Amino acid sequence: MADLEQQIIELEDKLIENGEHERLKDIIHHRLVESGVRDKLRMHCQDVIRAKGISNVTAEELIAEVTGASERLVPDAVRTEIEARIRKSLQDL
Repeated sequence: MADLEQQIIELEDKLIENGEHERLKDIIHHRLVESGVRDKLRMHCQDVIRAKGISNVTAEELIAEVTGASERLVPDAVRTEIEARIRKSLQDL
């Protein structure tokens, strides 16, 4: 397991060095905004806070509450595009 973790760290370092890491983050951000995922997650967070009360929910609880929803909200087309871009970026290293 340590070897896999080390390989992941090395790949991420290379992506950071060549600027691709930042480009991928920007693309992901824009696609999530365009597809409405960001707004839907914001509304979901607001709903959770309203239901539990602002003083009765921690950041950790809120994150746990929306993590599953966030994965389901990403449209398949966006997920496929991002996965393809990541694969290409890794192949180009």
